[in-house]
Amino acid sequence: MAMSGLISNRNFATSFIASGNVHRSGKDLSLQRGGISGVSYFSRCQPRMHFQTNSPLEERVSGFHNEGMEHCSSVSRQSARRMNFKLKAGRRGQSYISSAPYERGNIEQRAVRGLGLSKRNHKQPDNFKENKIRVFYKSEEYDITEANMDSLPSTEGTGEAILLGGNLQQVSPWWQQFPKRFVIVLLCFAAFLLCNMDRVNMSIAILPMSQEFNWNSATVGLIQSSFFWGYLLTQILGGIWADKLGGKLVLGFGVVWWSIATILTPIAARLGLPFLLVMRAFMGIGEGVAMPAMNNLLSKWVPVSERSRSLALVYSGMYLGSVTGLAFSPILIQKFGWPSVFYSFGSLGSIWFALWLKKAYSSPTEDPDVAPEEKRLILGGSVSKEGVTVIPWKLILSKPPVWALIISHFCHNWGTFILLTWMPTYYNQVLKFNLTESGLLCVLPWLTMAVFANIGGWIADTLVSKGLSITNVRKIMQTIGFLGPAIFLTQLSHVRTPAMAGSDAFSQSGLYSNHQDIGPRYAGVLLGLSNTAGVLAGVFGTAATGFILQRGSWNDVFKVAVVLYIIGTLVWNIFSTGEKVLD
Repeated sequence: MAMSGLISNRNFATSFIASGNVHRSGKDLSLQRGGISGVSYFSRCQPRMHFQTNSPLEERVSGFHNEGMEHCSSVSRQSARRMNFKLKAGRRGQSYISSAPYERGNIEQRAVRGLGLSKRNHKQPDNFKENKIRVFYKSEEYDITEANMDSLPSTEGTGEAILLGGNLQQVSPWWQQFPKRFVIVLLCFAAFLLCNMDRVNMSIAILPMSQEFNWNSATVGLIQSSFFWGYLLTQILGGIWADKLGGKLVLGFGVVWWSIATILTPIAARLGLPFLLVMRAFMGIGEGVAMPAMNNLLSKWVPVSERSRSLALVYSGMYLGSVTGLAFSPILIQKFGWPSVFYSFGSLGSIWFALWLKKAYSSPTEDPDVAPEEKRLILGGSVSKEGVTVIPWKLILSKPPVWALIISHFCHNWGTFILLTWMPTYYNQVLKFNLTESGLLCVLPWLTMAVFANIGGWIADTLVSKGLSITNVRKIMQTIGFLGPAIFLTQLSHVRTPAMAGSDAFSQSGLYSNHQDIGPRYAGVLLGLSNTAGVLAGVFGTAATGFILQRGSWNDVFKVAVVLYIIGTLVWNIFSTGEKVLD
């Protein structure tokens, strides 16, 4: 006989599996508020069941009976059981489960508290046969049937535990079974979304601010570049801190720091230009640790087979942050004034930080909620999970692939930061678009980059899985990342659709993934080194653009960027590698 039923109250339900066929017979099955105490009587060779609970939410279940068993062998009669289940559920979801033979006393009582289980052992008869008991923790259901259950509301939490043959196994709800490495990736994605939202809002707000405070092009370039003064300071330091202290602490610090600096920017601007320059540098200090800390986190959380697409997703957060900032900043400025973009964007960091504290860990070995299977997948990869105590600077700086990263990152960022900080001004001054049109048109390259970054990541991981060497994959992706925007910049004076710049995002599967390839233990430090060069490109590039515009034209600005893109392409293809060169 196969018998099953499901009882739940408030935050748990119990399913009983024995032998025989179960039928629900009209009046025998009842559900009501009160104290649960129902007895079901079966034929003399079938078990009977007794359910009892005392709880703020109590239901009565009675009347399971079995039909269709007209004959019982002597063995069946001797092995018939009386199953006595006593369920006691209080606010903390405590229950007791006991099982005994048909005419014998209890043999074992189990107390279930939350997701734990303790035993009280009693005498066990020789003819005892272990019953299978399945315990579910439910949230919104109260069910009793052999197949489909009716539901009653519940206000308690949700969980699931399975007791099979006397062993309790916890089965989490689906949202708790979501891989933890993906949680880390998504939180890093959100951090980078906020990072660029808080950064690009100045490129829109600078237009009304320059009118209000009478700033010329050189002053605007100085303000734009002041961000990179602080950003430059914390690149290498951020990598060292992340590799030694853990990425969770460092990235959390960075988001809080730059969010506060963003909120204080309007106050600093009204106090005077020196105060604004210092506040923008302070903001750069916070954002400077973000990339090294993220690189450290993903080197520990993401297996090699998922590296390109995970990094591409995180970096696409930067592009979508630019899209969001460039799209919403003009709207906020026109309705509430330019200070509103700093107040609104900066305040979002507090929401992210609350989630970060609750969900993030620096490595899977520190996270108690990582499933054993996922932990084996992560730790079984080729990326070293050991901490770093000493940075071998001489060894690092002696490797040509490291210098290929540094030089290529410089060349890449020169053009990228021009796109990031100067495009709204270009469309406003040269193409004569208004503030809203300039911001919306500048959304296109970043939106395209967000799409291309993820496409490139999946392509790169697919090529690696098909057997193409990591070195060739990185060279192919980065070459596209260099030459695509170079072609775009040469055509910028003739076309008004900047979507072609999206090919820049293939760099996320090229040089931005390469730090973990050549030195996974020092991924944070390597990213800090190469991004320091990238920041220098931002400092010199944005400031130089302002001075070039005073003496030359936009075509001169674009020509410099194109030349650097070509130099980067040559250096990368000659000296880079996808093999590990640092242990």
